[in-house]
Amino acid sequence: MACKPLLSNSLAPAATFFSAMAAATLAAPAHAGNGASSGHHVLDPVTVSASPVDGYKANQSNSAKYPVPLLDVPQTITVVPREIIQEQNAQSLRQVLSNVSGITFNAGEGGGGSGDMFNIRGFAATTNMQVDGLRDSAQTSRTDMFNLESVEVIKGPNSVYGGAGTTGGSVNMVSKEAREGSFTEMSAGLGTDRYRRATLDANHELPGSDGFAAFRLNLMGHRSDVAGRDEIYRHRWGVAPSLTLGLTGPTRLTLSYIHQRDHNLPDYGLPALQGSRLDGVSQHAYFGWRNLDREKIDSDAVTVKVVHTFNDKAKLQNLSRYSRVSRDTVISASHANTLGLAPGRYRPAGPQAYGRDSLTDMWANQTTLSTEFDTFGLGHTMVSGFEFSRETYERDTYSYNIGRHFPAAGYQLSNPPGYWAGPTAKAYSGRNKTSLEVKALYLMDTIALARQWDLSLGLRYDWIDAALRSTTPAGDVTRVSGTDRNLSGRAGIVFKPAENGRIYVSYGTSFNPSAESLVTTGSGFTAATSDLNPEKNRAVELGTKWDVLGGKLGLTAALFQIEKTNVRERMADGTQALVGRQRSRGLELGAAGAITSQWNVFANYTYTQAKTLNSSAYPDREGQRLGNTPRSSFSLWTTYKPDDSWTLGYGARFMGTRNVTAQGDGELASYLVHSAMVSYDLDKHFRLQLNVDNLGDKAYVERVRQVLGSESRSSAIEYGDGRVAMLTATYKF
Repeated sequence: MACKPLLSNSLAPAATFFSAMAAATLAAPAHAGNGASSGHHVLDPVTVSASPVDGYKANQSNSAKYPVPLLDVPQTITVVPREIIQEQNAQSLRQVLSNVSGITFNAGEGGGGSGDMFNIRGFAATTNMQVDGLRDSAQTSRTDMFNLESVEVIKGPNSVYGGAGTTGGSVNMVSKEAREGSFTEMSAGLGTDRYRRATLDANHELPGSDGFAAFRLNLMGHRSDVAGRDEIYRHRWGVAPSLTLGLTGPTRLTLSYIHQRDHNLPDYGLPALQGSRLDGVSQHAYFGWRNLDREKIDSDAVTVKVVHTFNDKAKLQNLSRYSRVSRDTVISASHANTLGLAPGRYRPAGPQAYGRDSLTDMWANQTTLSTEFDTFGLGHTMVSGFEFSRETYERDTYSYNIGRHFPAAGYQLSNPPGYWAGPTAKAYSGRNKTSLEVKALYLMDTIALARQWDLSLGLRYDWIDAALRSTTPAGDVTRVSGTDRNLSGRAGIVFKPAENGRIYVSYGTSFNPSAESLVTTGSGFTAATSDLNPEKNRAVELGTKWDVLGGKLGLTAALFQIEKTNVRERMADGTQALVGRQRSRGLELGAAGAITSQWNVFANYTYTQAKTLNSSAYPDREGQRLGNTPRSSFSLWTTYKPDDSWTLGYGARFMGTRNVTAQGDGELASYLVHSAMVSYDLDKHFRLQLNVDNLGDKAYVERVRQVLGSESRSSAIEYGDGRVAMLTATYKF
């Protein structure tokens, strides 16, 4: 294939951006001198305590790429802290992200052979995952939070931070690691739907080390059914040890490992047309084959983190990780074919007893230098570094070939068999092997132009190399390779009208190469797309952040606009072209922290207008809302402590109506779901906590496959979990 020019055409925008940065830096002293008696300006002091989260309110990102407090970052960043995760007894990433408005979930995650699938501000964010600021594999289904401290959602196009993707935003998961102090926390839970769970979190300074070294161990075991889905079960266990050396010195080394094994029955929901389940289909029906379908996952990751503090103005961090995900799934789609059959009858359509045996390996390294210094009377907080990652994905596909034995009259929609009693003939249908290698350099600087003004600038350059090798059962081999080189930028101005308040405006870009999903499903990367330029995205955000009530409560508001200027589309002749245009604009509001010493709140609201502006291949999409993107969404979690022993909690999640697809046909109903919690501390060691999720046992569509479906092959919808009650006993010492 013909590769794009590597550096010749790319250096021009880089030079332009650096020239603009230099001009702004050199011009700033004259402007700054008008606002203060001294020409020397420094950034506000940055104080990082042992924990960057104070109750519900986060003060600092865990990522080394955000060295300044979140108050000074010209971008919407929402942090779901460990305290909320524990109070809600939230166990999966999907449950945690339900606390953040503007996020929707797609059907087919997990058992589909890929990881978590969700959208931020109307755009897919499946491949935009980081762990401790380092890009993570999109093949992982994050079914348990037992080894996580918090989850950070970074909104808006931001390839400077996360590299390829990040159109609507990205997610950073913060791991637990060995730290100062000694504690042990054990918990055991029982609940409805055969819910059983046990965890251990033990952190201890090593004897005789005088606080120099600590060891931490996290354990988890979980078994449950899924509320409202009678046939579905979830079984898993995990272990995560970590060792930290150098807690009292300038150099800190942390070694971490995590293993998790999942054994589940995959659920592909219910057959639907235009977002509504087919007539006669029960909400609780199961359209798979319980004796054939399965999902077995082994996830492993080893991480080495080294942090060296030269002094109070310079710090170097190196993060290295190797991860492996081994996944064997057999799935049966809930698509139904009713064409030509008697009313109330169907034949299964789509993949049935279809297997994917995959192995994902990922090596990644990130080196970041954070410095504070002055030039020409201006204070700088600069982050520079480089990243490298290589991810390979091997997948064998096979089938039990049961479709030829379906009865001609089909099955009853009201009573799908759920168990296969006929013959099977397992046969392999092909092998895919893909690789994605990413190298990147980045530079970000926060410059104090004056006492009340900060300028935030960032650049990142990515080198991406992708390859696909596909082999048919007959031995025919198809090879595709591609190369992308891309420069991303970010700029923001922050005005500080008060010590506790900020007003900002920012601009950022991101890009989506054809190979973005190569190591997720292998889709989207073909000979027709491999030499296409990436899709380009740009965003503007105007916002304000205020810390009120003595800094205990954080309030945020932002207006945003994201525009994808060259959407990749499949033309009538089968070729691919970058000819579409999409836009998402809206409003975000947020509150996190303590209103009083007894009352905490975590709430956010998002209003989004996301639509297709132009489409050459699909003109019906023009003016229509993007699929699975509501105009309004809202999330609330609040707790109140009437005394030192009792805590009462209440939660609500609202999702407005959503189009099934970007063409506007079919609509999903809005929903409002309530949850509650009550806990009682018998003493400082022992706590009992009762959680009831979906109090009203509401039936609502949470996840959707973004196709309308037809008589010969329906689409699919997946309902949110029904009402479930969980009682947890926790002992701390």
